Amino acid sequence: MDVHGIGPQAPVQKPADLTEDSSKADGSFVDTLKDSIRDINQIQIQAEQAIADVVGGNKQDLHQTMVAIEKADVSFQLMMQVRNKIISAYEEILRMQI
Repeated sequence: MDVHGIGPQAPVQKPADLTEDSSKADGSFVDTLKDSIRDINQIQIQAEQAIADVVGGNKQDLHQTMVAIEKADVSFQLMMQVRNKIISAYEEILRMQI
């Protein structure tokens, strides 16, 4: 029986939708946080608008309204968890001995 070694393989490339945009790669941590907060705020505004549309009778699709509300809730909870982790890391840095 003849066993052949494994030959070189082509390098793995990221799909086009996962490659980083050069403008986003140059941004600072603060800019990233500001963008995230802005996005979460926009999701909250959309959820509030969906609620107002259902209450005002402009929109009868309760399912989409509930999806918007839950999306806003999950986004806010994620933001709070990230905030808690950042605060925890900051406090840990403050406790470090120099």
